[in-house]
Amino acid sequence: MKKEVVIVGGGPSGLATSACLNLLSIPNVILEKEDCYNSLWKKRSYERLKLHLAKEFCNLPHFPHPKSSPTYIPKDAFIKYVDDYVSHFKLNPLCCKHVESASYDEKTKTWRVVSKDTNTGEVDEYIAKFLVVATGENTEGYIPDVPGLETFHGSVLHSSQYKSGSKYKGDAALVVGCGNSGMEIAFDLANFGAETSISVRSAFHVVPKEVIHMGMVLLKYLPLKFVDTVVNLFRGLLYGDLGKYGIYRPKDGPFFLKATTGRSPVIDVGTISKIKSGEIQVRGVYKSTFNITLIQLKSHVLPEIKEIRGSKVVFSDGKSQPFDAIIFSTGYKSTANYWLKDGEHLLNKEGFPKEKFPNQWKGKNGLYFAGLARRGLAGVSMDAQNIANDIKKIFQCCCN
Repeated sequence: MKKEVVIVGGGPSGLATSACLNLLSIPNVILEKEDCYNSLWKKRSYERLKLHLAKEFCNLPHFPHPKSSPTYIPKDAFIKYVDDYVSHFKLNPLCCKHVESASYDEKTKTWRVVSKDTNTGEVDEYIAKFLVVATGENTEGYIPDVPGLETFHGSVLHSSQYKSGSKYKGDAALVVGCGNSGMEIAFDLANFGAETSISVRSAFHVVPKEVIHMGMVLLKYLPLKFVDTVVNLFRGLLYGDLGKYGIYRPKDGPFFLKATTGRSPVIDVGTISKIKSGEIQVRGVYKSTFNITLIQLKSHVLPEIKEIRGSKVVFSDGKSQPFDAIIFSTGYKSTANYWLKDGEHLLNKEGFPKEKFPNQWKGKNGLYFAGLARRGLAGVSMDAQNIANDIKKIFQCCCN
């Protein structure tokens, strides 16, 4: 089948790119491997999830959130927003289409994309002038290789499989990882009566959502360094010294780290209060990590766990504790490297563009990347519009 543009991925990135192309009357097709679009939110997100940023920073292109919606939009409302987006722009993603390979033909100057229907096994081939990789930042959950993990007697899951703490009431649960998902899952577990611990290896910023909102507004008018100073000041006034609870902040400011490494600050949903009260125990972070380097922050967060022996988790300080469940909130990786055969040299080993923001969206030979800038929905919107406008310019040049 010949198509002008093939978009791989039916999440917000792929849908937004398709909508922008539709507005410019550029034919395109979306190939989605799951049985529904927006599958991360519909199938792999926990029940209490909300957008961590205010809705003004979370629009998809040409479709603002309703004025009546709350500032911080919950999971179900965001799913409806995306459904309305698909309906409004008359998008038609093809689901159950697993892309097995995409290769560039130098002679015809086209991309050959091979997909397999996960229901029927039927193989399709698409020939396109342009290819958009929109498989997302959170394609495949990452679980580190912990010695003895296979011996663990309890349940082990990645955060993408976690739904609610209701099934863990009374259990001893360990959350590995201190990002937004890990901290919120720990909060959820404690709320449902689990004996909750969180394993932390690196220093990180934790900031109330209202302060992050303020900082993002200030960034429109003031230098980043000044905004980081203001945010850290408010953080100190609100939380005091968190070092006594095992939480240390990095040397660099939260917005600087976001801009240079893609790592977001943790937006507190109430976890800090439970840590202070002792409802959540912090494991594994040490004061020496206060001056953590950018190189360390760019790597996957690994647990401060030495090994696992049956039901017991042994930490690097020599202490051990039995647990009934371990939830790994240790991040994701992109899977584009698995199937992209020409252009994979533009991606790093984690499947993200080597080119830095704001130029990461454009590859070579009509290859584009949408939603891989680690800049949330605002980055998705920016990428989608850049890609559609660039393709339109190429069309206009060819016609002249």
